[in-house]
Amino acid sequence: MYAKKIMKAASNHLPKKPFTAHIFINLEWCTFLMESKKTVIQVRKRNGTIALFNKQKVMLAVSKAMDAVDDLDLAQAEIIGNEVVERANEKLGGTIPSVEQVQDIVEEILMKSGHVKVAKAYILYRHQRYELREAKKALLHGVMDDEIEFSINALQILENRYLLRNENGVLVETPSQMFKRVAKHIANADKKYNGNPKESEKSFYSVLSKKLFLPTSPTLMNAGTPLGQLVSPFAVPVDDDVSSIFDAVKYAALVHQSGGGTGFSFSRLRPRRDKVGGALGISSGPLSFMRIFEISVDIIKQAGKRQGANMGILRVDHPDIMEFINLKADGVSMPNFNLSVGLTDAFMRALRGGTNYSIINPRNKGAIATIPARVVFDNIVAMAWRKGEPGIVFLDRINKKHSCQHLGRIETTSPCGEMPLLPFESAAEGSINLVKMVDDDNIFNWERLKQVLNTAVHFLDNVITINKYPLKEIREASLNTRKMGLGIMGFADVLYKMGIKYDSDEGVIWAKKIMSFVQKTAHDASEKLAISRGDFPAWKGSKFELEKRRMRNATVTAILPTGTMSMIADVSPGLEPNFALCFIRKALDGREFVYTNSYFKNALIKEKIYSETMLRNIAKRGTMQGMTEIPKKIRDIFVTAQDIPARWHIKMQAAFQEFTDGAISKTINFSSSATVKDVEEGLLAAWDLGCKGVTVYRDGSIDAQIINLQKQAIALKKAKNRK
Repeated sequence: MYAKKIMKAASNHLPKKPFTAHIFINLEWCTFLMESKKTVIQVRKRNGTIALFNKQKVMLAVSKAMDAVDDLDLAQAEIIGNEVVERANEKLGGTIPSVEQVQDIVEEILMKSGHVKVAKAYILYRHQRYELREAKKALLHGVMDDEIEFSINALQILENRYLLRNENGVLVETPSQMFKRVAKHIANADKKYNGNPKESEKSFYSVLSKKLFLPTSPTLMNAGTPLGQLVSPFAVPVDDDVSSIFDAVKYAALVHQSGGGTGFSFSRLRPRRDKVGGALGISSGPLSFMRIFEISVDIIKQAGKRQGANMGILRVDHPDIMEFINLKADGVSMPNFNLSVGLTDAFMRALRGGTNYSIINPRNKGAIATIPARVVFDNIVAMAWRKGEPGIVFLDRINKKHSCQHLGRIETTSPCGEMPLLPFESAAEGSINLVKMVDDDNIFNWERLKQVLNTAVHFLDNVITINKYPLKEIREASLNTRKMGLGIMGFADVLYKMGIKYDSDEGVIWAKKIMSFVQKTAHDASEKLAISRGDFPAWKGSKFELEKRRMRNATVTAILPTGTMSMIADVSPGLEPNFALCFIRKALDGREFVYTNSYFKNALIKEKIYSETMLRNIAKRGTMQGMTEIPKKIRDIFVTAQDIPARWHIKMQAAFQEFTDGAISKTINFSSSATVKDVEEGLLAAWDLGCKGVTVYRDGSIDAQIINLQKQAIALKKAKNRK
């Protein structure tokens, strides 16, 4: 509103021809208006940059000070904000004051209007902000980044994992320098295609520094460094012989050392106690070899900065499936492995029909038994309820939708399940920040999203080209299909901002609307790259050849978990709901600070019910549901993961999956009171609604005794022994 008034006042001085806001809001016109009207329109930030003077920020700061002394009066805060504007115009009009000068005026007005306690609280607020800035400086060893604003949480992550250090461990770059390093390195790939690296570097830096798009960790860590390994998920095949198994262990170690994560299928390995090398040899089974992989990756940190992640998959028709399902039941420690059971169409038909399915020995592909599908499924459900693992992936569904079926079957996925991969494949991944696509008036900016998507596809294709792959086999397989996983983050915050309930038909409609646009635009961008750079080598024989459509990448979209990336961008992760609206964090000096979702805070202020006491109460409760002092419309919109019924989690995942090439990393959250039956219904809904896989987690999961667990294990063991 304030900016609109400024533009209206300026219109008499502008040339009599069409213009847009972005033409007007620049230094020349603002300076002209400032001098002619003797008003304060701009303010000089502490890093030296110029921004529009925003009365709302003054009001928010005053409101916080009022709340700190239990004297919150939003109407009075607005009056004081107006007085600050008038005093600033009178005292500083015709200049560009500093932030500190404006804050001095706020203190002056508070004192003159008799709000002495509030003035003292405001002074304390200024001091706390100063301490926060100093803490940020300390994180960056005294050097404040001069271009990009980050929360202290984001800076801690960047300082710990991503910013470069010299051989003595001393930090040698700021976040903006990190983004410049990444943009320049990735843009260099344009040289191979007779492109313009300088222009690409500029566009890449723009989307990175504005946090419109962020690639995954290896890209930020390793771009422009000697290591040069830029992608994260890899699929390492494990064949049924000792040499292959230990080759896979070595390959996995090299991948993790370079900063990647690995997906394995252990389904080719013969079962425990099966014959090996004649009648005298006995196999130890896939689970024993999984422990070797676990120990290996536990020793090696990714690029020396973090522990590696793995996906371990076993087909549901493998003879050792029951032991796999219960692997973590009795305190077995495998922290570096996510476990998923690979379900087949045959198994799901048997489950739905209440019949048996075949258990098959992978050594000779022979059926060794038939057992009730319900027996195995009940164990999956029980362990998912109890431990949150295993997850499930629908292998046949994944392969039916795979664009390169002529290259063979997919057996595994990335560690978080978002990217199904053929043996030795990898994928370049990154996520669009959807929050940045919603304007201040809560209108979704589709044109901006289109521009960012085009840049992101260009960026990720360059990553595939310029990446230093850890193995020759991985390089060949990866360049053959050129898979990328372009996803989203901040979806839950978008719904907050737009006032839409996550667990609603409207929320699902927006999910489909956004993701269908993302997929179409990203596919179009890949098609344009194919025309200028060439199709991916395995295009001939793919579904794209059948569709007569050029394509640079066999897979374009996938929904990533975005753990640290969403923290750096300060938005909700992936398509996930926020886990909490408020939480309490202790500073090193023992003081407690309440961190609150900004959209939730603004909604409370707008309703004139914002208070520190309320936020602390919500943080302790873990939810605001049931708090009748908060209007129902706010309680409906600002839901968290555990407030949302499981069926709506599944509906939302299915809505995104409909328009996603790869798969989706999402957790279906259940409350601590959820029953085993609730979890079962969630897993079945994932199958019915077209998901490619699903992971569940029940809040506060503990080791609970499932009455029929032992009986079912005995039943399967007997069935396996039948010939």
